[in-house]
Amino acid sequence: MIRVSGIRAALDTDFSDLVALCEKKLRISRDKLISVKLAKKSVDARKKSDVHFIISLDIEAKNEEKILKMLKNASKYVPEEYIVPTVKNCEKRPVIVGFGPAGMFASLVLSMAGAKPIVLERGSDVDRRCRAVEDFQNGGKLNPECNVQFGEGGAGTFSDGKLTTGIKDSRIGWILHRLVEFGAPEEILYLAKPHIGTDKLRGVVKALRERVISLGGEIRFNSKFCGFESENGILSSVSYTRDGEKFTLHTDRLILATGHSARDTFELLYNEKISLSQKSFSLGVRAEHLRTDIDRAMYGNYAGHPALKAADYKLAVHLTNGRTLYTFCMCPGGHVVAASSEEGRLAVNGMSCFARDAENSNSALLVNVGPEDYGSDHPLAGMYFQRHLEEKAFKAGGSDYSAPVAVLGDFINGRVSDKFGKVRPSYRPAVKFAAPEEYLPDFVCQSLKDGIKKMGKKIEGFDDSDTLLTGIESRSSSPVRIDRSENLQSVSLEGLFPCGEGAGYAGGIVSAAVDGMKCAEAVCRRMEGI
Repeated sequence: MIRVSGIRAALDTDFSDLVALCEKKLRISRDKLISVKLAKKSVDARKKSDVHFIISLDIEAKNEEKILKMLKNASKYVPEEYIVPTVKNCEKRPVIVGFGPAGMFASLVLSMAGAKPIVLERGSDVDRRCRAVEDFQNGGKLNPECNVQFGEGGAGTFSDGKLTTGIKDSRIGWILHRLVEFGAPEEILYLAKPHIGTDKLRGVVKALRERVISLGGEIRFNSKFCGFESENGILSSVSYTRDGEKFTLHTDRLILATGHSARDTFELLYNEKISLSQKSFSLGVRAEHLRTDIDRAMYGNYAGHPALKAADYKLAVHLTNGRTLYTFCMCPGGHVVAASSEEGRLAVNGMSCFARDAENSNSALLVNVGPEDYGSDHPLAGMYFQRHLEEKAFKAGGSDYSAPVAVLGDFINGRVSDKFGKVRPSYRPAVKFAAPEEYLPDFVCQSLKDGIKKMGKKIEGFDDSDTLLTGIESRSSSPVRIDRSENLQSVSLEGLFPCGEGAGYAGGIVSAAVDGMKCAEAVCRRMEGI
């Protein structure tokens, strides 16, 4: 197979006939082609007067060596193949805590391997979870065990379903193909910035769960991990509660994939003397602009072209105070969502559906914070710092889960907003005007003021005075790392496999899924005595 990269294609290109496209762009006659597949597709909007696609094609052809010599930007390409491990010894079934991306793909690999894993998920299945989240967003009571953070699919279920990642790993292609198999749009296999969308992701999650069950795995919802026992430094059992009753599972293999918001689990591990470390994370707000304004800023006169989706962006600026302000989890045509998981504490996140056609586009605007900011060398100091600021945000919003909001022009000029401009808030259940200084550290506020101005020089209108800032965005990553060795087991307890974003080893859906697969493979090796 040959991969040809860097092919320019106009926005009105017909991608339904790739053979004809190959004939036209590469001058390869139809009779020499066996198959042509779209491998990558991205938008090149560097020149607003000339927005177009850049694509890569995977080509099977007769006499490929001859074709390789005649083409620029062409190379031999061999698709990476992932071989699922197999196990024979299933006397003690492995246990997975958490059914987010890491736990889902760990359970999928283990079930395909024949290990029949048992998954404990503190939240509900995705249908009941959606109802709980919707009730909270409509002004109902927060359920600390089932919300935007906890439940089937993890925090990613109520995000954009973004599949971009900075890691390179042979497992990624396998993950994307499985997601398509379970109902994700096929375009995630070739788009440079793939996403599923919250609406479609829910069905994908359910289909993956059914596959795990069909292969002998078991998912126990509303089942909260509450402890473990060990003998001679080796895990011997795991405990969980459900409906007020405590249960015990005898196992010596536990994948702990709880996510970054399972703070009670971090405290449990600390009390059990499991080695933990401080970890940097980020703080800030969600910035909302009109989607049409962002589209125009990114695409110029091409904005609104039917071949172009809602525009996204990725920015980072270095500041004189030594900090960096950067955008994260940008959601074109999306909403700011209530992401609280603890009573009396407030957090926000962003999400969008597959169509990305909501009125506003939003992104986290984050400032890096680290152990030097926590004021303590306690392993959980970053978590307590995070909690404290979420309590302040809760109070700034009126102590009823209304989110504190500010209009950028007022924030820059030191005023508390009293009216909106052209950008209206998308957060539910409600918002309340409050200065970011009420809940964010001074260095974060100053970084936002200085950094947004710099970002306005990169994207026209980014620093528009009507831009809306909603806080607090505090859950971009875990402030804690559960220390593990090269064999992916805890340095403190044999048989415990800290996994994914909550353990400090991933940052997003795909990287968490990859880490889940790695831990599943390590569990298989342990089961086979390797």
